[in-house]
Amino acid sequence: MKITVHSSKAVKPAYDGGSLAAPVAGVVPLSVFDKANFDTYVSVIYAFRPPAPANAVLEAGLSKALAEYPEWAGRFGVDDDGNRAIVLNGAGARFVEATADVALDSVMPLEPTPKVVSLHPCGDDAEEVMLIQVTRFACGSLVVGFTAHHMVSDGRATSNFFLAWSQATRGVAIHPVPVHDRASFFAPRDPPLVDCEHRSVEFKSSDKLNDDRDDDGHAAADEVVTHKVHFSREFIAKLKTLASAGGQHHRSYSTLQCVVAHLWRCITMARGLDGREATSASIAVDGRARMSRPVPDGYTGNVVLWARPTATARELVTMPLHHAVGLVNKAVARINDGYFKSFIDFASSGAVEKERLVSSADASEMVLTPNIEVDSWLRLPFYDLDFGSGQPFSFTPSYLPVEGLLILLPSFSGDGSVDAYVPLFRRDMDVFKSCCYVLPELS
Repeated sequence: MKITVHSSKAVKPAYDGGSLAAPVAGVVPLSVFDKANFDTYVSVIYAFRPPAPANAVLEAGLSKALAEYPEWAGRFGVDDDGNRAIVLNGAGARFVEATADVALDSVMPLEPTPKVVSLHPCGDDAEEVMLIQVTRFACGSLVVGFTAHHMVSDGRATSNFFLAWSQATRGVAIHPVPVHDRASFFAPRDPPLVDCEHRSVEFKSSDKLNDDRDDDGHAAADEVVTHKVHFSREFIAKLKTLASAGGQHHRSYSTLQCVVAHLWRCITMARGLDGREATSASIAVDGRARMSRPVPDGYTGNVVLWARPTATARELVTMPLHHAVGLVNKAVARINDGYFKSFIDFASSGAVEKERLVSSADASEMVLTPNIEVDSWLRLPFYDLDFGSGQPFSFTPSYLPVEGLLILLPSFSGDGSVDAYVPLFRRDMDVFKSCCYVLPELS
């Protein structure tokens, strides 16, 4: 597959129905949730069957969407106090036009391997916070690759922007309506009440930045490969039955909780961890509906913290599935309104700056053993992205070889099945594959 780039330009917001006007000026300080998130770009790839709208039509729609989401047309800078912020200067999002010399079916399915990196712009050394590439294949199919900076927004908000672009391209009303206020929703309480631990959870000492790297030589000696696991609706139903049948309360657990618990156990087995070693699962939790003053679905920034169930390797793999699911359920339930408010109060107290703390969300950490991290995209509106000629038939995250970083998303079969992208060292992958489709025994 040879990709040829034909043009690369900055697309600026179009105001007043399409006439380009002066950008909306201003500076948007990053919220405490933005600052706690990963300081990196994230790339995803959508594929559409022909016919596809012309590039000029897509560009015009993007310009209209940027008028509604001026953050994505801005640049990182600082506010009056010297804090990192988004400068609303209307400089634009990067728009790259490219072609491929093969039919799309010849390279399907698209998987998170190095070959897909050519289907989206690279964020390295980029000035833009949003970069987009549209690639037309010889068969007429269209692939749209997005590269977006995570400190501007979380997965929910970023997918809302993608959706707005498709709606603007079709000429329909943008929904959900974007909500840009990054200050009032997360104001600290007076007086503040920090009743949860945050120093060793969302934050760590800047002195530890170089202490958390994998130094056992494995990163250099072994390759990280990604396996796509497809869990059918029937398999998930059986997992839920096993999880709910055990324990004392016979409760019902979510698809996310059951799949995460199962994968956590399988990965721990595959890694061959010492039974006494502690392992945790860092699970992203959306705070929009969890806070007592709900944050609107259209909020454009980050509202994510992480649940971190922890167990010893022996406990995790020898106890039945319902034990692991119970750990996940309890940890996720703990990230409630009170926890979110405690985080806001601590992050706003000045302790972070005084103690030289930094976010624990470290984008440079490429090996997560003995832990895992889970990004769930199960509720993101992938199916609704329609530029005027139908929904995408394929979606994939880009190549991101972070050992232990799991991405879960709904299968495009639309039948309730789930796809999980699991990156592990090659030496561990055979064992993982041998157990990930095996239902754990009920004991």
